[in-house]
Amino acid sequence: MRGVRTSTVLACLVACTLSVCKAQSQEHPRIDVVSVAGPTALDRGFADLYNLQFDAAQREFSSWQSLHPNNPLGPVSEAAGYLFSEFNRMGILEGQFFTDNKFLEGHKLSPDPLLRERFDHALARTETLAQARLANDKHDSDALFSLTLASGLRADYAQLIEKRNLAALHYTRQASDWAQQLLAVDPQRSDALLATGFAKYVIGSMSAPMRWILRMGGLPGDKTAGLNDLKTVSSQGHYLAPFARILLAIAYVRENDRPHALQMLSGLRSEFPANPLFDREIERLQPPPR
Repeated sequence: MRGVRTSTVLACLVACTLSVCKAQSQEHPRIDVVSVAGPTALDRGFADLYNLQFDAAQREFSSWQSLHPNNPLGPVSEAAGYLFSEFNRMGILEGQFFTDNKFLEGHKLSPDPLLRERFDHALARTETLAQARLANDKHDSDALFSLTLASGLRADYAQLIEKRNLAALHYTRQASDWAQQLLAVDPQRSDALLATGFAKYVIGSMSAPMRWILRMGGLPGDKTAGLNDLKTVSSQGHYLAPFARILLAIAYVRENDRPHALQMLSGLRSEFPANPLFDREIERLQPPPR
């Protein structure tokens, strides 16, 4: 079975995981989701991730966890940071990795074993803390959101690094289930839509027989619905809004809509000037001079 690219990264970061900041654009106006008290260490950490400043991000996440030791958002953010840094090291954050379908190739990459250990440990702590909170309150929004992110991060690692397609599909289904539970109790937690939005888009781009197989497995594909989910996260999300715009830019390139892709990337470049990836992708998409 061919691989399916799922969300979260990072988290990623994941790929790339994931800031409170919003890029200016005509299609998606900036929405300020930082409280009047200013950005938290968690917000600053995600902003550091999008600037590819991974050590600074982990310091912010560690600071936040020291103040909130029982909240699973701390360790899941830490895990997103590890995955994002690994994606950056391997070149997975490059847009061409996705538009050329390299993420579907079967060649397993060579991960950093120490980083993998830290990633797994952070996710284990996330799941332990989240399940403990859910035992006291099954509607705990932070716990449900953390489990959504954790499953998405596991799916990204399995698919993009290990090329374990069936495992990635399993974790994608988990992320979708947690996201649905979260949105049922907290409809304003728009970040949860990223857990399934890009997967819907990619699955919807596959052949009809493959779409049918995945639908039977609980993973429906719908390109339009997937893009709409990403647009919602990009305009209404919190930590994952910039990542949604990255995925939208990739989708626009795949759909031969370079003007919208450049609009997204230009906004991201303005918001995260320390990240050279946006400059490189913009240069690649610009028409050659006459």
